Amino acid sequence: MVVKDDFLAKLRRYFNLNLYEVKIWTALLSRGVSTAGELSDIANVPRSRSYDVLESLEKKGFAITKLGKPIKYVAVPPEEVLERVKKNVSEESKQMILRLEELKGTDVLDELSALHTQGVELIDPTDLSGSLKGRHNLYNHLELVIKNAEKSVTIMTTAQGLMRKVEGMKPVFEKLKKKGVKVRIAAPFTKENAAAVKDIGSVAEIKNSNSKARFTIVDGKQMVFMVLDDEEVHPTYDIGIWINSPFFSSAVEELFDLSWKGMKAGK
Repeated sequence: MVVKDDFLAKLRRYFNLNLYEVKIWTALLSRGVSTAGELSDIANVPRSRSYDVLESLEKKGFAITKLGKPIKYVAVPPEEVLERVKKNVSEESKQMILRLEELKGTDVLDELSALHTQGVELIDPTDLSGSLKGRHNLYNHLELVIKNAEKSVTIMTTAQGLMRKVEGMKPVFEKLKKKGVKVRIAAPFTKENAAAVKDIGSVAEIKNSNSKARFTIVDGKQMVFMVLDDEEVHPTYDIGIWINSPFFSSAVEELFDLSWKGMKAGK
């Protein structure tokens, strides 16, 4: 049995399996019913590991141990595996959320906050900078920076970037509006993001831009800018830079102000 490496990589990502697990699982699927030794040979997995791997797959709902000797394993249909994995992920997520919620108001969180506060006080503000890899991480940090804004948020983004921000951050923008924070967004207007332009217009001032630049400035002090073209880079490999530099951030915002005057307002 030959299974391409890229297919195995996809299965590992989708089902959160290690390499031995995904090899044994696909081997079992190809046989339907098989022994650990047979699967070890087919999947090219050490026999010393095959039993542990099959035990793990059984616990996760990918296989069933058949009664009798020699011990054999039965493959669970992939459609059923998918439903089981979804159910397990949902239950694990709920349990994790409950555990994290229990931390609120506890001594553990107070101690962590105290450690962070003391650490920040010991460093120069200009040292608060770093790179952000992957669009998920990038947007998580971007949301953190934006929601703590006190005066202004300035955003230059792409057509697709606008839709992502409207979809994921509109509640944040709504809270900023209630706080009196001024939010300005410049992005290309297209047929695809027309609904997003209209939607965000209720909580932010938005204008049409022809630029492909992607950055956010908060209070003229902090800035997050993306260094790659979001139309060409895969979300996993997107990269952003976060800096806490009032001098640099305010200088970029001054350039933005000049461009802003010539942009056409959204409806």
